[in-house]
Parts: sequence; C-alpha cells; structure tokens
Amino acid sequence: MTSPAIRHYLQFCDLSADEYAYLFERAAFIKRKFKAYEKHHTLSDRTLAMIFEKASTRTRVSFEAGMYQLGGSVVHLTTGDSQLGRAEPIEDSAKVISRMTDLVMIRTFEQEKIERFAANSRVPVINGLTNEFHPCQIVADLFTFLEHRGTDAEGKPDMARLAGKTVAWVGDGNNMANTWLQAADLLGFTVHVSTPSGYEIDEKLAFGGRTPRAGSYKVFKDPMDACRGADLVTTDVWTSMGYEAENEARRKAFADWCVDEAMMAVAQPDALFMHCLPAHRGEEVQAEVIDGPQSVVWDEAENRMHAQKALMEYLLLGRL
Repeated sequence: MTSPAIRHYLQFCDLSADEYAYLFERAAFIKRKFKAYEKHHTLSDRTLAMIFEKASTRTRVSFEAGMYQLGGSVVHLTTGDSQLGRAEPIEDSAKVISRMTDLVMIRTFEQEKIERFAANSRVPVINGLTNEFHPCQIVADLFTFLEHRGTDAEGKPDMARLAGKTVAWVGDGNNMANTWLQAADLLGFTVHVSTPSGYEIDEKLAFGGRTPRAGSYKVFKDPMDACRGADLVTTDVWTSMGYEAENEARRKAFADWCVDEAMMAVAQPDALFMHCLPAHRGEEVQAEVIDGPQSVVWDEAENRMHAQKALMEYLLLGRL
C-alpha cells in the first residue's frame, strides 16, 4: 500500500487516466462486496465532513451511506451550520474542520469557494457539486457505461473501451457539460454537444485555459445531429439549482432539447440513456426514454455511491 500526499478532487482533470482506470476497477470490486453483503471497512475510524450549501438527495445518501459502509463516520453540515464565508472566512472554516475530520465533501455554488477551502485544508476535499463542475457524477456515469458496455473477458471495467466512443450531451452548457468535456479530453472519447442559443458551453471555463485534445468535442445546433451515432445520450434538468428565476425563459429556449425516442433512434442501436436526476418527464426527457429499455439511470444513481467509495478510499489510503 502506498500513501500519497494530500490530494483534492475538485475537477475531473485532477486525476490521471491511469488513476481513473484504478478507480473504476476498485469501484467494481467494492460493489461486488456490497452486493454479497461482505464487510469492507477500509476507512474504519475515519470521519467525513459533508458541507451542503446546495441540498441534494443523491449526494447526501451516496456519500453518507458509502462512508458508513467503509466503516467510517459522518458529520453533516448544512448552510445554517456552516455558512461558508459568511459566519467566518472560508479559510478559517477549512483550518478548523480539517483538524477534526479526515475528509471533506462540499456541495456549494461557486467553484472559487471550494478551491479556497481546499487551499487551507489539511485533509482531502471532494467537490460534491459546484455551479461549474460535477466530477463525482461523471465518474459514476463512466463507471456505469463500462459496466454495461465496457467490461473485459473477466467482467472487469476496461477503460480502454471508452476510446473512440461518442457521448451526446443534449441541453444546458452547465457543470455537467463542462465535466463531460474534461473527461472526454482526458480519456479519449468524444462529446457531441447541443445546447440552445445563449446556453452554450464555455471552453475557457471547462478547460481552464488549456487547449483540449483535437476532436474531444463537437458542437451541433440540432440535438438530433448530436445524437446521431452516439453510444450514450445524456441530459440534465433545464434549470439547475440557483437559476430558478430563469425557469420560464429556459422552458421556452429548451423546448426542442427534450431527449425523445426519435433522438434515441438515430443513436447506436445499443446506445444507453443517462440522467443525473432529478428528472422532469416531458421536459428534458420523454417518459418513454427515461423509463425505457435503453435507460440505465437507476444503475447510474446507485453507482454514485460505489464510485465515491472508491474515490474516498483512494484519496485517504492510495492504491490498495
């Protein structure tokens, strides 16, 4: 076992392709033990602090249940308990909380907040979601894709099988889209992006000023064209948390960006559909798609927990 220096996970690009290969294989191992009701207490006596300025069902349950399943304990802090940067400076909160816990997960608004916290933390910090990025969700999505379409002869995730695949992103150029772009750039697949006018992706934000790999993403005005030949079609709600004031304007702008059966029909015959949830049937996706045979959203939701267990274990213990 090797113990790395303190590592934070704030964006998808914070880990290497080799590290993701390890995480996917480790997540599969941890999931098999979970399904067999076998104890896996690698983080016994470790404590995870969860700080929520944005509420979430899946993020809380997946991290909290996952940490308990690893033998650790959890401290849950809400906006009223923590108020990052309000009751006290973020830097001070980080210095205090990281002296009392072993790992911190933060779900907040601006990416700048989590970066300031991490810069002053003595323990690893994980991005549970910010306005700009959602790396834990994309790790779970990729793990789910590999489970269904990318295993080797022994049934283990084979990350090499992501190379050359196409993911269609239909909808808002939001934190999920930004993270998909980082993942494609790093792992060798392509993202087809289709967003309404005025809601495009921001390449500078997504890549932090870096030049992405040629062919890592392509932009399409017509969502049908983005889905054509895709191995995975995925979307998100039209109005993310924090943008509720724009709800009516977004409903009108996104009217043609509902993933429907016609879009799935032009994708690969064995294409999968994913959604990070919560979903609004009849808005960003037809009920016939999310509840249909190509949908793997429930596996995707469960896999948040298994992928995050592998991530927490890796940040604290390194490769086992």
